Parts: sequence; C-alpha cells; structure tokens
Amino acid sequence: MNFDLDQEHLDLAGGARDFLSGSASPAAARAALDEGAGVRPGRAELIKSGYATITIPESHGGGGGTVLQLAVVAEQAGRVLAGPSLVNFARAAVLLEGFPDRLAGLADGSLAVAVIDDASPVLDAIGSDTFLTLRDGTLVCGPGEVMARRPIDATRGLGDVTLGETTDLVRDARPLWRKAERVGRTILAAEGLGAAARLLEMGVEYAKERHTFGRPIGSYQAVKHMLVDVYVAVEQLRSLVWWAAWAADRAPGELPLASAAAKAAAATTLELAAETVIQVHGGIGYTWEHDAHLYWRRAKTDRFLLGDDVAAFDEVARLAMGEAAR
Repeated sequence: MNFDLDQEHLDLAGGARDFLSGSASPAAARAALDEGAGVRPGRAELIKSGYATITIPESHGGGGGTVLQLAVVAEQAGRVLAGPSLVNFARAAVLLEGFPDRLAGLADGSLAVAVIDDASPVLDAIGSDTFLTLRDGTLVCGPGEVMARRPIDATRGLGDVTLGETTDLVRDARPLWRKAERVGRTILAAEGLGAAARLLEMGVEYAKERHTFGRPIGSYQAVKHMLVDVYVAVEQLRSLVWWAAWAADRAPGELPLASAAAKAAAATTLELAAETVIQVHGGIGYTWEHDAHLYWRRAKTDRFLLGDDVAAFDEVARLAMGEAAR
C-alpha cells in the first residue's frame, strides 16, 4: 500500500509552490508587520488562482476537490508565510454546504468569510465582511465590526469581532461545527508543516555554509542532533497531516483523532523548528533582518488558533483511551 502522495498531488504541490512563491514571501510578511502592507498573495489572488476554493463544489464555482488536495496547497502556503490562511475557506465550505448562493459568493470572492470561535481573536478577521459562528447550538451568519489586534504575525489578520444582526442558518449545528473545525485544524496543521519544513531547510543550509574552527558547524554533533530532532518531528507531522486530510475525505470516523493529533503536533513541531533554527544561526538568527523570527512569530500565533496544543493533546488522549477501552 502506498502511503505517500501520488503524482497528481505532487503536480498540484509544484503548481501551488510556483504560484505562492511568486507572490508571497517572508519579505512580504516582514513588510506587513513593519509597514502595515497588505498580506500576500491576498484574498482576491488566492480565489482567482482557484487554490483557495478547491473544496467548494464545481456546481457552485469551486474546484470540486478534496481536503487532501487543499492540504497539499496549504503546505506550500506555509512555506512562504502566505496570507490569508486557507483555514477559513476550508471551514466555510463545510459550514455553508447547504447554501448554494453563499457558497457561490465564497467561490467568486463576493463573500469574504471568517469564522468566530469561542476564544478571540479571529483568524483573518481583517478583510472579512461576513462572519460565521455558533450561538446556542445554532449556526449564524452576519456582518461584524472588526477591531484589529497589534500583530505578532501580521499575515494572520487577527482581530476582535463585534457581530451585527445575524441570520440563523442551521439549528442543532454542533456536529456540523465540529466537522468544520476538524477540517480547519487539518489545514492549519498543513500550513504549519510547510513552515516547519522550510525552517529545517534553512537550518541545514546554514549548517553547511557556516564554518567555525575550519569546519562546517553542521559537522558538530550538538548542531547535527538538534537538526535531526527537527527532521524527525517534521516527518512525523507530515504523516499526521496526510492522515487527517485523508480521513476528512475517506474515513470520517478517524477524523476526530487524526485532526487533533495533527493540530497538537503542528503546534509543537513548528515552535521546535523555529527555536532550533534561531539557535543554529546564532546571533544573526535573532535579528530583524533574518527570516527566522517571522516563522517564530507564526509558530507563536498558530499555537493558539482553533484551540491550543494542550487541549489538542488532551483530546488525543481521551479519544485514544476511548477507542482502547472498546
């Protein structure tokens, strides 16, 4: 049995990498943070590319694709700190599946949607005009007033939202909400995978180039072992992300455990990768001009989106023990 991506997915990854690396970059993320520039590639370009709307049915203007395909794109988005996140597109596609007009608006960009969880701030609230949330078990939708947060990672568009008048969409929507949250966690983890993998590349490249006492610093065990630990964590995360994405498409019974595991691992792996690469780079790794701190900022932000890693690990334990007791 082949547990790796097939050629179709690899081709999709290559195309997404070409598009995203041509429009987004750590330099653009730094400009958004330092100068208040808009995030790249931006909502309009993501929609125009078709990548953001992969999981929306073709009949409503989307790509009619799978969560796994969207996760493949999300990994490439994470590598270059692209914004806005694909998470809200993924969640909204699930939450609005019974509303063709709203799905069509999401697909053509006339509806800029963000999802409000219990905890604030809201991911990509900045630039959104329509908000979805769960209120007393009912899925509601409406406009809102956004107050921007002072950003740690400006590409995440964080803001506090005060909802205006809302419309009830789905009653008894908790199962639907949980499904959308788990799909969102999977895409968030895929973005974290891309960022962590890129950090690992940066660390290895520098360890080969930087010499001290006449030798590359990568030849010293202390540096080598740190990077190997990151490599192992990244590859473990990769397996969890593809499992969660596959489960979202093919095995919904496995999605709760898989998405919680991917969320928890992404939070810890990205933080480990960022802190390790800063350490490997020594003094320069702490400077504003170096890219490492931008990924560290992403790690610190993503750790608390859609629940923190502690809650996710707790969910993994409860689900795993529940299955073991059967």
